[in-house]
Amino acid sequence: MSSMVKGSAGGTRRGARNGLLSQLRRGVIEYCVLALLRDEERYGFDIVRSLEQVDGMVTSEGTIYPLLARLRRDGLVASTWRESLSGPPRRYYRLTVEGRSALDDFIVEWERFRTAVGRFMGEGSQ
Repeated sequence: MSSMVKGSAGGTRRGARNGLLSQLRRGVIEYCVLALLRDEERYGFDIVRSLEQVDGMVTSEGTIYPLLARLRRDGLVASTWRESLSGPPRRYYRLTVEGRSALDDFIVEWERFRTAVGRFMGEGSQ
Protein backbone atom coordinates (compact mmCIF):
# COMPACT_ATOMS: atom_id res chain seq x y z
CA MET A 1 0.00 0.00 0.00
CA SER A 2 2.80 2.43 0.73
CA SER A 3 3.87 2.21 -2.90
CA MET A 4 0.40 3.46 -3.88
CA VAL A 5 0.73 6.68 -1.95
CA LYS A 6 4.25 7.58 -3.05
CA GLY A 7 4.73 9.77 -6.04
CA SER A 8 6.10 13.00 -7.34
CA ALA A 9 4.40 16.04 -5.84
CA GLY A 10 1.82 13.80 -4.17
CA GLY A 11 0.10 12.93 -7.47
CA THR A 12 -0.41 9.29 -6.58
CA ARG A 13 -1.39 10.20 -3.03
CA ARG A 14 -4.05 12.57 -4.35
CA GLY A 15 -5.31 9.84 -6.68
CA ALA A 16 -5.51 7.35 -3.82
CA ARG A 17 -7.38 9.91 -1.71
CA ASN A 18 -9.87 10.52 -4.52
CA GLY A 19 -10.33 6.77 -4.94
CA LEU A 20 -10.97 6.39 -1.22
CA LEU A 21 -13.56 9.16 -1.25
CA SER A 22 -15.20 7.57 -4.27
CA GLN A 23 -15.44 4.22 -2.48
CA LEU A 24 -16.87 5.80 0.66
CA ARG A 25 -19.40 7.77 -1.36
CA ARG A 26 -20.45 4.69 -3.34
CA GLY A 27 -21.15 2.85 -0.10
CA VAL A 28 -23.49 5.47 1.35
CA ILE A 29 -24.98 7.44 -1.54
CA GLU A 30 -28.24 5.51 -1.66
CA TYR A 31 -28.84 6.21 2.03
CA CYS A 32 -28.06 9.90 1.51
CA VAL A 33 -30.72 9.90 -1.20
CA LEU A 34 -33.19 8.15 1.11
CA ALA A 35 -32.40 10.72 3.81
CA LEU A 36 -33.10 13.56 1.37
CA LEU A 37 -36.52 12.01 0.74
CA ARG A 38 -37.30 11.46 4.42
CA ASP A 39 -39.25 14.70 4.89
CA GLU A 40 -40.33 15.70 1.40
CA GLU A 41 -40.80 14.55 -2.16
CA ARG A 42 -38.12 15.65 -4.61
CA TYR A 43 -37.45 15.33 -8.31
CA GLY A 44 -34.21 13.83 -9.59
CA PHE A 45 -32.31 16.98 -10.51
CA ASP A 46 -33.19 18.53 -7.14
CA ILE A 47 -31.61 15.49 -5.46
CA VAL A 48 -28.47 15.91 -7.58
CA ARG A 49 -28.22 19.61 -6.67
CA SER A 50 -28.71 18.90 -2.96
CA LEU A 51 -25.92 16.32 -3.00
CA GLU A 52 -23.59 18.61 -4.95
CA GLN A 53 -23.97 21.31 -2.28
CA VAL A 54 -22.27 19.10 0.33
CA ASP A 55 -18.48 18.91 0.20
CA GLY A 56 -17.38 15.37 -0.65
CA MET A 57 -20.71 14.28 -2.13
CA VAL A 58 -20.01 15.35 -5.71
CA THR A 59 -22.20 13.27 -7.96
CA SER A 60 -23.93 13.48 -11.30
CA GLU A 61 -27.25 12.81 -12.96
CA GLY A 62 -25.60 9.76 -14.54
CA THR A 63 -25.17 8.31 -11.05
CA ILE A 64 -28.39 9.42 -9.41
CA TYR A 65 -30.99 8.52 -12.04
CA PRO A 66 -29.95 4.84 -12.29
CA LEU A 67 -29.80 4.74 -8.48
CA LEU A 68 -33.33 6.16 -8.24
CA ALA A 69 -34.55 3.57 -10.76
CA ARG A 70 -33.01 0.78 -8.66
CA LEU A 71 -34.47 2.18 -5.43
CA ARG A 72 -37.85 2.27 -7.14
CA ARG A 73 -37.53 -1.33 -8.39
CA ASP A 74 -36.51 -2.37 -4.87
CA GLY A 75 -39.61 -0.72 -3.40
CA LEU A 76 -37.65 1.81 -1.29
CA VAL A 77 -39.01 4.82 -3.16
CA ALA A 78 -42.14 5.47 -5.18
CA SER A 79 -42.57 8.07 -7.88
CA THR A 80 -45.20 10.13 -9.63
CA TRP A 81 -45.04 12.36 -12.71
CA ARG A 82 -46.04 15.99 -12.35
CA GLU A 83 -46.29 18.84 -14.80
CA SER A 84 -43.68 21.55 -14.41
CA LEU A 85 -44.16 25.27 -14.97
CA SER A 86 -40.59 25.56 -16.26
CA GLY A 87 -40.25 22.65 -18.66
CA PRO A 88 -41.21 19.03 -19.23
CA PRO A 89 -43.00 16.93 -16.59
CA ARG A 90 -40.86 15.84 -13.65
CA ARG A 91 -40.77 12.56 -11.83
CA TYR A 92 -41.05 13.16 -8.08
CA TYR A 93 -39.73 10.55 -5.66
CA ARG A 94 -40.90 9.81 -2.14
CA LEU A 95 -39.83 7.38 0.53
CA THR A 96 -41.95 4.26 0.98
CA VAL A 97 -42.50 2.48 4.30
CA GLU A 98 -39.80 0.00 3.23
CA GLY A 99 -37.48 2.88 2.36
CA ARG A 100 -37.98 4.51 5.74
CA SER A 101 -37.27 1.19 7.44
CA ALA A 102 -34.09 0.72 5.38
CA LEU A 103 -32.97 4.25 6.27
CA ASP A 104 -33.70 3.72 9.96
CA ASP A 105 -31.70 0.46 9.89
CA PHE A 106 -28.81 2.20 8.14
CA ILE A 107 -28.77 5.03 10.69
CA VAL A 108 -28.40 2.53 13.53
CA GLU A 109 -25.60 0.64 11.76
CA TRP A 110 -23.92 3.87 10.63
CA GLU A 111 -23.74 5.12 14.23
CA ARG A 112 -22.22 1.81 15.36
CA PHE A 113 -19.72 1.85 12.50
CA ARG A 114 -18.82 5.54 12.96
CA THR A 115 -18.26 5.00 16.68
CA ALA A 116 -16.08 1.95 16.02
CA VAL A 117 -13.94 3.74 13.42
CA GLY A 118 -13.73 6.78 15.70
CA ARG A 119 -12.20 4.65 18.43
CA PHE A 120 -9.36 3.72 16.08
CA MET A 121 -8.95 7.32 14.97
CA GLY A 122 -8.61 8.59 18.53
CA GLU A 123 -12.09 10.03 18.96
CA GLY A 124 -13.61 9.52 22.39
CA SER A 125 -10.74 7.31 23.54
CA GLN A 126 -10.50 8.89 26.98
